[in-house]
Parts: sequence; C-alpha cells; structure tokens
Amino acid sequence: MNRITGKRVLVTGGAGFIGSNLCIDLVKENDVVCLDSFITGRRENIQSIKDNANFTLIEGDIRNEEDCRKALESVDVVLHQAALGSVPRSIENPILTNSINIDGFLMLLSLAQKMGIKRFVYAASSSTYGDHPSLPKIEEHIGKPLSPYAVTKYVNELYAKVFCDLHGMEVIGLRYFNVFGRHQDPDGAYAAVIPKFIKAFLSGASPTVHGDGEQSRDFTYIENVIQANHLAGITNNEKAIGEVFNVAFGHRTTVNELIAALKVNLSKMDSSISDIEIDYIAERQGDVKHSLASIEKGKSLLGYDPQYSIEKGLEEAINWYFEYFKNKVHG
Repeated sequence: MNRITGKRVLVTGGAGFIGSNLCIDLVKENDVVCLDSFITGRRENIQSIKDNANFTLIEGDIRNEEDCRKALESVDVVLHQAALGSVPRSIENPILTNSINIDGFLMLLSLAQKMGIKRFVYAASSSTYGDHPSLPKIEEHIGKPLSPYAVTKYVNELYAKVFCDLHGMEVIGLRYFNVFGRHQDPDGAYAAVIPKFIKAFLSGASPTVHGDGEQSRDFTYIENVIQANHLAGITNNEKAIGEVFNVAFGHRTTVNELIAALKVNLSKMDSSISDIEIDYIAERQGDVKHSLASIEKGKSLLGYDPQYSIEKGLEEAINWYFEYFKNKVHG
C-alpha cells in the first residue's frame, strides 16, 4: 500500500474519531503532531500513543494563530480533520460551526502557505452535494447546501482551490461519506447513527430512526478513509492537485438494511437483541434522503482502492464497540 512515511505530519482534530485513527496509523512510520482543542476530541482516543517518541500533542485551537504556528513548525504534510461536525448541531449553533469550520480552516491554510508547507489534505464532506438529485454523486455536480454545516464544508473547498491557484499549494479535499468505525463517539446528542444503534441494541433499548428507514447512505469504514489520506498525502499526480475526491465504498445501504445487519451480528453476542423493536419518528431537518458515491475519480487519479465493505467494516466495528462498552461497564 502506498503510505506516507518518514515525514512530519500534522493531524488537526487528532484526538477526534477520524483524526485519532490517522495518528495511530501514521505514528508507526512518521513524526506526528496532533492539534486538538478537545471540544469534541477525546483523550482516550490517543491514549495508546501518548507516550510514543514520534507523537506530539498540542492542545490548542485551529482559530488561534499561535497554536497553529506551533503545530505547523517543520511540518511536511497537513491532514486537516478538525471541524465541528453534525448537521443538527450546525442548525442549532451556526455561529460556532462557522467559526471553527471556516475561520479555523482559513487560519490553518493561510499560515501553512506563509510557512511554505505545500501538501495540505483536508476533510471535505458529502453534505456538499446538498439537494442535487442524481446518484451516484459525482464530484463535479453539486446542489444547494441544506445546512450551515454543508455551507462551511463547501466554503473550505472554495478557499482551498483559490490557495492552490494563487500560491501553488498542493491542496486535496476528501469528501467523506458516512464514515464509521473504532473511536466514533456513541454518546451525546450528535452521535452518528452506527455507534448510536450499537449502543441502543447492546443496552436492550429500541434504536430511534428518523423517517421510514428507507433513506440510504454510502457507509464507509475508517480503514478506507485512512487509505485515502495516505494516497492524497503522497500523490505525485498533478491532475489530483487542487481537486476534491469522494471517499466511500461506492455502495448504498438503507438504514433498515443497516439495522438488519446489526441485529444479525449483535444477536451472536446476545440472542435477545433480535427481538428488539425499532422506534420510527419524524424525519430530521436538513437531511439528505439518499447518498451514494462514485469513487471512479479517486480510483483513476489517486489509486484509491477501498478494501472494506460495510459488512466487513461492521464486523470489526461491532467487536470494537462490544469491548468498549464492556470496559465502560466494568472499568
């Protein structure tokens, strides 16, 4: 596999779900700097590497110039994951979402440019497709954003392209589609659907589904995302620079199908789970009905080749959450 090696890599949001997985993977062969404000990041996510000689944690905010300067010192590659996620949270708190996701992004991008850092890979989002009806989603065809979060992630793409064209920065955006896996927070009001469902089932509660459950998503296991970041971090393909790429598996699963798959897997651990009813409630504001990525562009320009289907990913994720909750109860 083509990997980032022998570099000094900054991972912003490095104690968050995706960021911590990147830090743990990268620290084997690189010097890794993790910048995190711990607004949503969790110290337990980086517990296993906190004493590693190749790992540096900087507790700071991407909106703070001094924190960013310190984090960017002598860095070869930036993997920018820090953001205030969640569509519902952005509807409730658009100002904070804008501040972190746009002001913070621009602070980091601008300082990276001034400090001579070329390669800047950033987390974009499938929410950028907005109300565009066509499936699969192709990078060049986007619709109107449906939430403040979607607006912020689109603005990131616009700024990145401008810095690429004006200053020759090697920016690459990765539009993540419904990423899941280890370290994804199952708690709190804005928990993502897979850990939330797993938590409900394991505690004998009915998972809550917005709408009829026929909405579909291109669920993407964390290992596919790690691969995409490596590829974007090392590519020499000039056609990839300044571009955005879908990061997904390229397969659509409805929420009802997801629930059925979770039930089958979790029932092996506790047979009573197969009898748990589902609680269907009103649709959620700002949600896209269907999502499916075309991953052809990433395949052809980056060599992206996702190895984890939703089934393979769920198997690993369920085992991780099973241990996680067991330790929570007994820990």
